[in-house]
Order: sequence, then C-alpha cells, then structure tokens
Amino acid sequence: MDGTLDGFDLGALAGRCYLLDTNVLLHDATALLAFDEHNIILTIDILEELDRFKRGNDERGRNARYVIRTIDELRGKGSLPQGVALPGGGKLFVMVDDYVDHLPRGMDGNIPDNRILATGLFLEKNGVNIIFVSKDINARVKGEILGLQAEDLQRSRIDFDELYTGWAEIDCTGQDIDLFYQNKAIKLDGPFYPNQGVLLRNESNGKQTALGIYRADTGQIESLKHYEARPWGIQALNLQQHFALELLLRPDIELVTMLGQAGTGKTLLALAAGLHQVAEKKLYRRIMVSRPVIPLGRDIGYLPGTKEEKLESWMEPVQDNLKFLVDPQLEQTSEKVDYLFATGMIEIEAVTYIRGRSLPGLFILIDEAQNLTPHEVKTAVSRAGKDTKVVLTGDAYQIDNPYLDASSNGLTYVVERFKGQSIYGHITLNKSERSRLASLAAELL
Repeated sequence: MDGTLDGFDLGALAGRCYLLDTNVLLHDATALLAFDEHNIILTIDILEELDRFKRGNDERGRNARYVIRTIDELRGKGSLPQGVALPGGGKLFVMVDDYVDHLPRGMDGNIPDNRILATGLFLEKNGVNIIFVSKDINARVKGEILGLQAEDLQRSRIDFDELYTGWAEIDCTGQDIDLFYQNKAIKLDGPFYPNQGVLLRNESNGKQTALGIYRADTGQIESLKHYEARPWGIQALNLQQHFALELLLRPDIELVTMLGQAGTGKTLLALAAGLHQVAEKKLYRRIMVSRPVIPLGRDIGYLPGTKEEKLESWMEPVQDNLKFLVDPQLEQTSEKVDYLFATGMIEIEAVTYIRGRSLPGLFILIDEAQNLTPHEVKTAVSRAGKDTKVVLTGDAYQIDNPYLDASSNGLTYVVERFKGQSIYGHITLNKSERSRLASLAAELL
C-alpha cells in the first residue's frame, strides 16, 4: 500500500491489523499488549465509551481507568492518529473520522458498535488486512455478515472439550490392586497431575477397583484419607464426590475447583467440608462465602439495608444448602443458620469487595465462579492469606455474563493454569444427586 489514508501512512498499516471493540478492553485491561508485533486500531467511539465506564467502582470501571492511563502513557511517545509504538513491536492507531456511510441500509449509525464496524469496513475496502476483535457474539456475527474477519479475544481461552477433569481411570493387574490395598500406596506409570483422583480397575476383572489420589511429593498413588468421611452428616454418593471430599478436606491443598451441572453437590460438599474444618477441626477461623451474582455495572450500595440484607436474596442458594446441613428435616433451620452468622462462623461478601483485602486463616467459597473473568478470579484468589483455603465452584454451561463462555470464563481458566501445581486440586462432577427429576432436567433440557 502506498500514499496516505485520512491521515494514516498506509505503509504503517501493512501486515495484520486488529480493530478492537470496547468490551475487549473492559474484559482484559492489558489487551493492548496481547497482539505482539501486529498493529492495533481503536476508534474515537472506544475512547468515549471508556470515558463513560471509568467512573464505575466495578471491574469494568477499574479496567477502563487502567486502559485510559495506558493510552495516556503511549501518547507521550508520539501521535496516536499516526501510530505509536507498542512494546511487542506493533503500533497503536486511533481513528477519529466517521465512516457510517459504509454501513448498509438498516444499520443504525448512532450505535457505537456499528460505527466501529463501519471503520473496519472502510479499512478493509482500502486494502488493510483488518481483523475485528470483540467479546460480543452478536457484534462478531454482524462483522462476519458485513464481510469482516471477526474473532473473539483468544487470550485466556481454553479448549473446554479437552479440559482437565481431575481424575483418571487406570487399568492394572489384580496383583497391583492387592498391593495397593496392602501398602495404601502404589507407583504406576503416568502421566498424572498433582492431587489427581485415580480409579484403579482390574483389567481382567472390571468389578475389582480401588480409589486413590496421586501425590507429586512421593510420586505415588495413595489411598484416600477421607474415603469414609461424613462432614456434617454428608457422605459421598458417587466416585467424583469421593474425590471432591478428599480435595476439600486436605489442608495442604489450598485451592480447589469443582465444575458440575446443577444438583451435582458442588456447593453442598464445599459448605459441609468448610463447616467441619471451621467448627470441629478449628483449622480455619471462619467460612467466607461469595457469589458473583450482582449484575455487572451495579453495586450493592444501590440496594436498601445492611450489606447482609443487600446480599440476602443473592445468597438464597447458599442458604438452602446451609439449612439442609444444619437440619436435614428442615425444622427451625432459619434460627440455626442465623446462629452460624451471628457467631461469625460464616460471613458473606460480595466479590467486588474482596479486592484489596488480605484474608488469612479462612475457608473461602466462591460459588458460581463461572461468571467471573480470568482477571476477576485472579483478583479474588490472590487475596488469600496464610493458612487460607479457596474453593471455586460453578457450572460452565450456565453463564450469565454476556462476554464469557465455557472456554473463556475465570473458572475454566484456573483449571487449565493450575493443574500442575502441588497445592491445587480439581474435580468435574458429572452425576446429579439432587433428585431423579433434577438429574433428568440437567441431562435432557
């Protein structure tokens, strides 16, 4: 390409160029550094939207302020319209002109997303190798329909179909299983991940099995220490729940993730294990329960009452599990649950307000963690102080955040990134134990 195009040196736009949607920067404040040697193009509409979001106290507001500061630092190195060098070798360009006349009839040129797409069309028609990047599925669909190459932000995306399940089935000899029961440990060829659950099955007699957990410090599969455990009267009902309780009840495993559909027992098992270790074993000072259920862009300060009163409706699923734990007959359960909160054994906290805190000696349960971004999960988990255990639970198929999916949410991101760490354990729960109806609903609907 030669010449200039609305103030751009066309030679500077050679190679691959990425046109970013605002939601990419609100999702990942460091996205400007994620494209290596390639050029990044923003529009003036994006700066306007960042300005609108920067006043928020939520994660999007913080990300907007971070991006604005980053752009301000970059503009000190040159002209943004002419292109400013990025650390990876590419350049950042900001386009200020309006190209809505490139939109087809029927597309509203007053909508910021459409104006960003119009910029992409303008560049594409003038020979620029442009790729539109957005976290908004509909914006990507519109981009493809208009003839643009459109992609999700690939950074932090996980291949969900290949996601680590936390356990493996190994065929072995009957002699191996006998030896395992005799010594309570056995060394077998892997590969295994630290704290991975292992089902040993006799290759000639499928009914002979044994359960163990791989320990990286010894390089052996060891028998489950908590196979017979019944924390607060709750016992494991299936294979994966046995592995889950083992991870939850081992203090040396400081981070646990549990994935599973509704009714698989994620929250119930975590709360039972937490109460057991706080009230009976005294391993932790208290349980902190949090759910990222406050709608994005809203703060609990807009709701009436104390913090606990504001969060009460959002914590009903947790309350239901607590009521079952304190009394399976569901008699006078409200008073018993209130006692747990009144004595400080359990506290609730909005994920928004975990940021900036240091949380030592706690059993932290973050429920519905699939609605967190990778950065939000990092913010929450990095608050853990000395002698704290963090448990993340969620269902990757029930995501309420419009910019996340099964492959890009914070929970699956943690599973992929932590699976080789000695202080981490994961289990995917497959079987619903809530009721026959709940199991069928999860399978059929």
